[in-house]
Amino acid sequence: MDAPNLPPPSPERLQSPIARLLRPLVRLFIRSGMTFPGVVDLLRELYVNVAEYDFALPDKEQTDSRVSLLTGIHRKEVRRLRGAGAPISTTPASVSRTSAIIARWLAAPEFTDAGGRPRPLARLSDQGAAPSFETLVASVTRDVRPRAVLDEWLDRKIVAIDADGCVVLAEGAFVPQRGADEQLYYLGRNLHDHVAAAVANVLEGPRFFERAVHYDGLSESLAETLEKSSRDIAAGALQEANRQAHKACETDPGGDHRWIMGIYVYREENPAAASQPEPVETTKTNTTKPPGKTPS
Repeated sequence: MDAPNLPPPSPERLQSPIARLLRPLVRLFIRSGMTFPGVVDLLRELYVNVAEYDFALPDKEQTDSRVSLLTGIHRKEVRRLRGAGAPISTTPASVSRTSAIIARWLAAPEFTDAGGRPRPLARLSDQGAAPSFETLVASVTRDVRPRAVLDEWLDRKIVAIDADGCVVLAEGAFVPQRGADEQLYYLGRNLHDHVAAAVANVLEGPRFFERAVHYDGLSESLAETLEKSSRDIAAGALQEANRQAHKACETDPGGDHRWIMGIYVYREENPAAASQPEPVETTKTNTTKPPGKTPS
């Protein structure tokens, strides 16, 4: 069903959900020493950049006056900031390489066992056991030596060496180290894509799958149990999606599109929820509300 031609939500209606969205980011800013004036400067530049490129009229030159009208920023500031470009989080080479190798280790039949789990790999291809870590790395990139990748991954505890001398993918391979460049990169990428999907659903109708199951008023033990079980469910879903995507890419001619599937799990202590439950939010799109508890 096509979405009705409704206007975007008013600024007044956006204030409450945006405040909730920004609160954890503000906590990160303060803990990291990112001051309010610094955030304002960044936001001002982003406003000008988005207005300049995303709101340009077809076959018309985007003027300083129109950007100023759209953003509320003075024309003098608009003129200074236009064309400067907003900071973009490019993919670090090490992140791209690591992700590609791990994705292949988890998906390619020659590197997984009958249950779809990543196999322990011999270090070198001439050790008599196939496949090997050397052939895995070489199948993804020739720009770096497999031994260099192995040393780096051992240091970062992405892999370990088992009793048979084979390279084993560690559970920590899926979780970047706290505060590492890889973690900060995915902070920007994953949150951007989640927010972009939700915003598209608000502005254009339910284009993207963006749902959550949520219960309030739980005991700590049940919340911990549900967190653990949902982690297992999420990991299985992501590995299956990775296998399907990896197989499909083998025959895909390639192009200029990208796809991402993300899952998040979160829990916190919320003592006010039982006595003062929040009203049901009616502006959310594509949200699964389970029976049995008042949705948050």
